[in-house]
Amino acid sequence: MRHNIQTYGAAVLREKSIPVERVDDDIRRLVSDMLETMYASNGLGLAAQQIGRREAICVIDDSPARDPGDPEKTGSDPEVTMPLVMINPVIEKLDGEQGGDEGCLSFPEIFVPVTRAWEVTVSYTTLDEGDRTIRAHGLLSRAIQHELDHLNGVLLVDKMSQIQKIAIAGKLKRLKRASRPEK
Repeated sequence: MRHNIQTYGAAVLREKSIPVERVDDDIRRLVSDMLETMYASNGLGLAAQQIGRREAICVIDDSPARDPGDPEKTGSDPEVTMPLVMINPVIEKLDGEQGGDEGCLSFPEIFVPVTRAWEVTVSYTTLDEGDRTIRAHGLLSRAIQHELDHLNGVLLVDKMSQIQKIAIAGKLKRLKRASRPEK
């Protein structure tokens, strides 16, 4: 089932995620819904908060950006299969630095330069309740860091400089107004 994406101003985006105690049919359904919503929105990743939920779950699929002939675009070791479903993810290590424009489904049509680690080591639980640790770099590293920010209530706007915020202040105000629940 496809869900509406929560946009900037929605309170749930600022809430920290709640650890998943057990992977059951409800969690599997939530992951399926998240993937369907992400693909329908042409997204690269999605955290549970972005559909109004608080479970510590994010999904990522960088397949369209993957190019086996270009290791800079591959983003991860060949062991990482897409879509990547991470339950209770934790960043274990960050290395290097990369800069680039970043967007977010919760900030439609807004792209800003963000500096992130080039490589990330992350551990998480899989849908079959196995524990896994992967190392990713480039685009996949950026996507993982972005989605884990969401799980911690950190938003794209928090990565912007004051000047960037001023430059898009009108767009941010419109998003905030649109996200307010009707009375």
